[in-house]
Amino acid sequence: MHFIDFLDMIGFSRHKMVFREKVISGVGGFLGIFGIFMTSSWLLDPNVAVFIVPSMGASAVLLFAAPHVPFSQPWNVFGGHVVSAVIGVACYQLIPNYAVAASASVGIAISVMYLLRCTHPPGGATALAAVIGSAKLHHLGYSYEFAPILLNTVTILVVAIAFNALFKWRQYPAHLPFKKQVVTPEADIYAPINHEDFVYALSHINTFVDIDEEDLVEIYNIATNRHLKEENT
Repeated sequence: MHFIDFLDMIGFSRHKMVFREKVISGVGGFLGIFGIFMTSSWLLDPNVAVFIVPSMGASAVLLFAAPHVPFSQPWNVFGGHVVSAVIGVACYQLIPNYAVAASASVGIAISVMYLLRCTHPPGGATALAAVIGSAKLHHLGYSYEFAPILLNTVTILVVAIAFNALFKWRQYPAHLPFKKQVVTPEADIYAPINHEDFVYALSHINTFVDIDEEDLVEIYNIATNRHLKEENT
């Protein structure tokens, strides 16, 4: 097995990104978490606010390093954290077994996020924190939903929207109308694109893309063959 094949097998990304984008993502993550600390220290007890920092740190990675992916969109972030917080508190209060409650909080949160179309991976940590947190956090009960969860979620979303808006190539939310560029096709016939073309294109996109070239080839084939299927039906 060649070394490159091994890297592909373990999922090591060969996607290139300019150094500037890496710095921007890091600065954005800093500002997002700093904003949470400032608002939490101002409006909440800092000893309570610290328990939500891990899940918000995970959200910061998505919002500032991969702002275009579905998991990073506002509804996913807001709904994912808020729904998971309620589920976590409910599991802690209703399930006496500690291990079962912790496990159920994450499992149920995943299913409900799927149902509500707000899947946000850090939401699992938000649900889990409600079960494994300290007695002080447990004492919050369902107010955990509002402070610190809701406050911190709104804070990091506001920072993400404002920060990403500073850079024209960062479109956040992904479907922001006034930053969309409408491309009018010059012809109905698509030019052929091969696997190497997709690899080249991905290496020149200065943002994280949670899709590989094989998936793009499949999407391209489905899209370009659509009119053929319609003509045959």
